[in-house]
Amino acid sequence: MQLRGRDLALSGWLHRLRVYEASLQAVPVALALGGAMWWCWSSGHMPWLVPLFLGVIASALAETDDNWRGRLRTLVITLCGFALVSFSIEAVVQSPLLFALALCGFTLALTMLGAVGEGYRAVSTASVILALYTAMSVGATRQPPSQSQPEAHLVPVLLLTGAAWYGLLSVLWKMAFALRPLRIGLAQLYAELSGYLQLKASLFEPVRGVDVQQRRIGLAQANGRVVAVLNVMKERLLSRMQAGRAPQGELLRCLNLYFLAQDIHERASSSHYLYNDWADELFHSDVLYRCQRVLALQGVTCARLAEALRAHEAFTRGVEVAQAIADLDAAITYLEQQNRAHWLRPLHSLRALSRNLTTLDAQLTLATGPLDTAWLGDVTLFDASARTLGDAWSRITRQFHWRSPLLRHAVRLSAALAAGCLAMQMTDPEHGHWILLTTLFVCQATYGATITRVFERIIGTVLGLLVGWALLKLFPGLATQALIAVGAGVVFFITRNQRYVIGTAAITLMVLMCFNQTTGAAYELIAPRLIDTLVGSVISAVAMLLVLPDWQGRRLNVAAANAVAANAAYLREILSQYAQGKDDDLDYRVARRNAHDADAALSNSFNQLMQEPYWARRNVRWGQRVLVRSHSLLNYVSALGAHRGKLGGAAQDAVLLSSGELAVNAFNTIASALRAHGMFETALADDAGCEAVISTLEDHAESAPGLLRVQLNQLALICRQIAPLRQVTAELALASDGAK
Repeated sequence: MQLRGRDLALSGWLHRLRVYEASLQAVPVALALGGAMWWCWSSGHMPWLVPLFLGVIASALAETDDNWRGRLRTLVITLCGFALVSFSIEAVVQSPLLFALALCGFTLALTMLGAVGEGYRAVSTASVILALYTAMSVGATRQPPSQSQPEAHLVPVLLLTGAAWYGLLSVLWKMAFALRPLRIGLAQLYAELSGYLQLKASLFEPVRGVDVQQRRIGLAQANGRVVAVLNVMKERLLSRMQAGRAPQGELLRCLNLYFLAQDIHERASSSHYLYNDWADELFHSDVLYRCQRVLALQGVTCARLAEALRAHEAFTRGVEVAQAIADLDAAITYLEQQNRAHWLRPLHSLRALSRNLTTLDAQLTLATGPLDTAWLGDVTLFDASARTLGDAWSRITRQFHWRSPLLRHAVRLSAALAAGCLAMQMTDPEHGHWILLTTLFVCQATYGATITRVFERIIGTVLGLLVGWALLKLFPGLATQALIAVGAGVVFFITRNQRYVIGTAAITLMVLMCFNQTTGAAYELIAPRLIDTLVGSVISAVAMLLVLPDWQGRRLNVAAANAVAANAAYLREILSQYAQGKDDDLDYRVARRNAHDADAALSNSFNQLMQEPYWARRNVRWGQRVLVRSHSLLNYVSALGAHRGKLGGAAQDAVLLSSGELAVNAFNTIASALRAHGMFETALADDAGCEAVISTLEDHAESAPGLLRVQLNQLALICRQIAPLRQVTAELALASDGAK
């Protein structure tokens, strides 16, 4: 029985490794490291092991999520960049001044190259890492004068060999498992949607006095995570779709599941009423609990779909959600039969919510069908990547201003590495490159991320050194240590993004084992590695405080302005569809995605603000209010988008479209005022005409038929966000005056 339990545990662990995204790199990394170790052992070239391993690691860090053709193109570009950096560093590594200048120059240039796109950012970062690997390896292979000197350019050649070896394996891996990243990415997407739906369900708790603002902040943060995964999935799909060829089979199924997730996200992020008002007006009814139950069960359904996608199994549904929706409709019908005048408006909104949840559930039901044979409308995806060298250069030059976070990070990182070079020369000129490597890995683009990485790096290094010391004592055999080194390298790539402490411990362990393979003196590395890690971490933290600190409070207004303006563009695109009816075409999906991206950027900026030093925080309370107002606006606009459809009468067209245009103009004016720190008086003035428009919309909604009534009420809710946004803009102006 004990053995059977052990087998089940091992089987479960292997299943988790197989179905989660981090395991995608595990097999090619294991093959690459294991192959390099075997060749060095069998050929008697153990001194070559370290540069070969480091080349494999750099190549894996530069890997982009692409099809095999794209990966092959990127590999050629990566190897060219690696060659330029490695041979250049080898030429100047003997001169401390030239080495520092070359390293800082490469860091500045390659970091700015990241403006071209995410793929270039990965290659650029890996190239800087390879520059340090080159310096480390040249120092490690340097021989005493009495011994023969190593061959010229041996280190760059070995690094490039390791990088090319892993690159070849990764290309073959992508050829064999081309669509596996899509399924795992979709599983992650639906898992995030599950969390979002269940968090949204908490808003329907009919308890008076609930702090809805805090719950909306949490919802905005969860929305940001959903948006991030949606954007990753879009890039994955684009990389696997060939121009001029319609997607088919499994690719088409993944594409349709992505579009279903977009529609579910829009409906899940919709708001149809003020939640506190619902709780007050329907306090003695269980109808809000029934809404909560439907949303929670739909969240569970998304989680089940995620698990089915991970396991590559058929997705089947139960009847719980359908029964819960039927119970909700029955509860609304019962309340409608009471004929209470003060319930009329909230019940109309509840009925719209019920229709929205029913449609959302129908989208989940579609996921059980053969989506590899049926189109779900326009499947065009917007490709935002740079298409020409001119476009790429334009993206880089647009970052050359001191307000650019990318330029500030590039200058800060270069300055930190320069300080690291000085510290290395003062402490250990021969082997102090770990100071530079720690600085490079720890110094992030924001203060909060850097401080978090500092503590994680130190803890992980201490843990890795302790485990390494113990394993060196327990397993003195070099063959066992070689297996441990390969295993530690694989663990690093599995854990480096989600569990950085474990990833740091693993890479530290790998370095100890490799060093012992080549020199037999791993114990001598323990103390210097710990000291260098502490020095590099301190340098990174000080650089964040002193070199062009990018405090979020100074530009939170710009993120808020972008969010409000994107919502206005989203609203305008929705209104443009009332002439011909609902159509999820490319323009509509781009406007919707831009609105959610801007909202996620605002939420992310506020999160970073809360991680900054207390004395550096600005506009915290204002940031909370503007985040809640902006996200609420997005919720109401999303609901209008979910209920959009062709209008039936000229009079209703005029009321809806003219009111919508007024709202769009008002939000654009507020966005302009936010960018100017609230200094535009036209945006801050009290517009009595806005209240008149709201009254007109609500009056027309009373006598309008079903769908039009929903649309008019939603637009009224959208217009009700104008005054609160004007108020927070006025507060920003007062705060700016006070700061002066």
